[in-house]
Amino acid sequence: MTASYRYDVEILHLLVSPAHAYFGRAREGAADVPTTDAGQAQFVTGKGILGDRFFGKAAHMDAAVTVFAVEALEAIAAELGTAPLDPLLTRRNVHIRGAQLAPLLGHDFALESRGELVRLRAGRPAHPCVWMDEMLAPGAHKAMRGRGGVRCQVLADGVLHRGPAVLISPVPLDPDRAGEATLLRPSRLP
Repeated sequence: MTASYRYDVEILHLLVSPAHAYFGRAREGAADVPTTDAGQAQFVTGKGILGDRFFGKAAHMDAAVTVFAVEALEAIAAELGTAPLDPLLTRRNVHIRGAQLAPLLGHDFALESRGELVRLRAGRPAHPCVWMDEMLAPGAHKAMRGRGGVRCQVLADGVLHRGPAVLISPVPLDPDRAGEATLLRPSRLP
């Protein structure tokens, strides 16, 4: 990766959960699974976050980690007129403040915290599921579309720590647009 842009960010949360909490019908409620808001998390090349539900799962190798801008959740709460929403209920792994994420799609980037570097490839958008209406607030599923974060593949082993960090990007990012929804393609479904 040829890094050209550096952005001071803050890693607010590192979600590690050994099992899925949202499956089946939302009316039946979320599964009671242990979830850790870790102070640090170990990233393993091609596998994901050690101890997380997507770690080493073949179907998720290219998207085992989700990076999410907390500004998006704040914008969603403002649009829906709710109290602040619990970021951990989004089930995204790495919550950061200070960077627009959508331009990273298709690119390799890195997060550096406490002198340690984790290299990632942003492969696809992290689309929200309908559980967001149940877990966050009515209307959250629709409001989160286009700003659910980016699903990433881990390119190099490393550790991330909660707190101040640097996002190293090959493309320019606009931190002031971190909470904005990106333009979505029209659905092909009726």
